[in-house]
Amino acid sequence: MYGPVRMMIARVTRISLATCGRDFGKRFVSTLSGGSGLPPNLNLQENLIEVKRKGPSPFESGLPVFRKCEIAVPSHLKPRQAWLESLQGYTDERLGIVDLHPDVFAVPPRIDILHEVAIWQKNFKRISHAKVKTRAEVRGGGRKPWRQKGSGRARHGSIRSPIWRGGGVAHGPRGPTSYYYMLPMKVRVMGLKVALTMKFAQDYLHIIDSLEMPSPDPQYLLDLARYRHWGDSVLIVDVNEDMPENILEATKYSKTVTVMPVIGLNVHSMLKHETLVLTLDAVSFLEKKLLWHDTRFSPLYPFNLPYRDFP
Repeated sequence: MYGPVRMMIARVTRISLATCGRDFGKRFVSTLSGGSGLPPNLNLQENLIEVKRKGPSPFESGLPVFRKCEIAVPSHLKPRQAWLESLQGYTDERLGIVDLHPDVFAVPPRIDILHEVAIWQKNFKRISHAKVKTRAEVRGGGRKPWRQKGSGRARHGSIRSPIWRGGGVAHGPRGPTSYYYMLPMKVRVMGLKVALTMKFAQDYLHIIDSLEMPSPDPQYLLDLARYRHWGDSVLIVDVNEDMPENILEATKYSKTVTVMPVIGLNVHSMLKHETLVLTLDAVSFLEKKLLWHDTRFSPLYPFNLPYRDFP
């Protein structure tokens, strides 16, 4: 395993590796498959009462928002829940509750697939330009250095032979060399699901209503991330490529906060940043696109066609 990839995956899977043993059903299901998916120190009912007491919400209804999954959840699974936040102020942390589809944000922790996708992203665009000269390309060596017999020395035909100093290279690299290869689509989709699941399980996933900010000052965004304990690096994802000017101006020269359209979201970017921030539209887009791949290869017609008795 390569060094940088090892460090990124180890940081994301700090909790997941410890929960893949015998007690997986006890320790990991409590945060991933069991309860609401919220940190244990958060009381859902009390916090909703706090939101109601704070006064009018930025939404028209004035009540906390309850976002339901747009795609039906299987009967044997339960949707995961996360708090809805906002960038409008430091205290707008709990505007409502967002339901997350369990087939996207609560899949089994496949660390092997996560590593495979990360290595693929590192190598599939790699081109090596290393190239060495053969004995035919090295300058000089056209004359036989000495006669074949009688000198007492070993026979040679050219001083640019690979066994001579300054000679050509016999089996060296002959670039440019491409390291391109493609993973199956299901593996790439599963890598995105596992990365989203890891971020959600470790409380590194946050949902916001939109990217609207009251100020284009970069320090405001940094103070907001520090106030909400978003970590050292933040990746903000939205559906629209034309994002508000305030957040583009605030992140223009930032080294710790990155803004990305959801169409470009990838495993490497999620592993590189400590906290992932998604808008509501980005959550709906990811659920729709990633769940579509689960049924894209289903047969158009049943394999066992009904029997018809022809005359």
